[in-house]
Amino acid sequence: MRKISFVIPCYNSEKTIEDVVKEIEVTIEKRGKDDYEIVLVNDCSKDNVWEKIKSISKQNAKVTGVCFAKNFGQHAALMAGYRKATGDIVVSLDDDGQTPADEVYSLIDKMEEGYDVVYASYPHKKHSFARNLGTKMNNFMCEVLLGKPKKLMITSFFVAKKYIVDEIVKYENSYTYVPGLVLRTTKSIGSVPVCHREREVGNSGYSFAKLVALWINGFTAFSVAPLRISMVMGMSSAAIGFIYLIYVIVNKFFNPSVPLGWSSTTAILLLLGGMILFVLGMIGEYLGRVYISLNSAPQYVVREETDDKEK
Repeated sequence: MRKISFVIPCYNSEKTIEDVVKEIEVTIEKRGKDDYEIVLVNDCSKDNVWEKIKSISKQNAKVTGVCFAKNFGQHAALMAGYRKATGDIVVSLDDDGQTPADEVYSLIDKMEEGYDVVYASYPHKKHSFARNLGTKMNNFMCEVLLGKPKKLMITSFFVAKKYIVDEIVKYENSYTYVPGLVLRTTKSIGSVPVCHREREVGNSGYSFAKLVALWINGFTAFSVAPLRISMVMGMSSAAIGFIYLIYVIVNKFFNPSVPLGWSSTTAILLLLGGMILFVLGMIGEYLGRVYISLNSAPQYVVREETDDKEK
């Protein structure tokens, strides 16, 4: 019998997580062929979701809970859940009910066409403008810097074969970005359009600033392309400056009365100075991450887990 593992990061979802679990149970029962488990990871939520998780795990032996000691973020929570998952197929989805758990078999059936990973794509997302803009930035970053196929939409709802997840969890650095780990592991990735639901309770835990931070984390953790782009920018700037210098000398030679331009000189200095600071900042970001990684900063710290004896 095939086993499906559901991994769900939980943050401020005390009022929704129970409905998500019930929807998974009903969906599996309707298909009637598969065994399953659900791993709920509390990312140091501000509400009482951990108490809710413990209550659910006592009622259903297939539910396991993990509680973080502090907030480490959605991707760290996914990594913790992946390390607990034992299924042949691992499903990642959200805790707020917006990702339709009842359509999980649409993704799994698509996987049977030969894909290692299948993402849910949303023709119409029910997020705020800022959240949608951040998501578009994230997808653009993955396309340009991480080699994501242009037509593929990266979302939080996806299914992956166990060997892909086994490879993903080998990553132990503190800067975790799951799409980057997926894209560097396999090119056999598909997608299925599904309906994205309206949020019934609360607000998204991702602000635009957090999405930008996630975007920066993704390209600095899994690509050196920004450094190469910075090098090209520096070389281009130097070439433009050299050409302009030749122009100034030749122009002065043929037109001695032409005054030297302080404004143009200042503008060039500001442009070059800004580019130098930008490149130095980019290098500093990489060096800072190397330093933190060398100091063995943890991906996450587990404070508590639901015990099988309690169920």
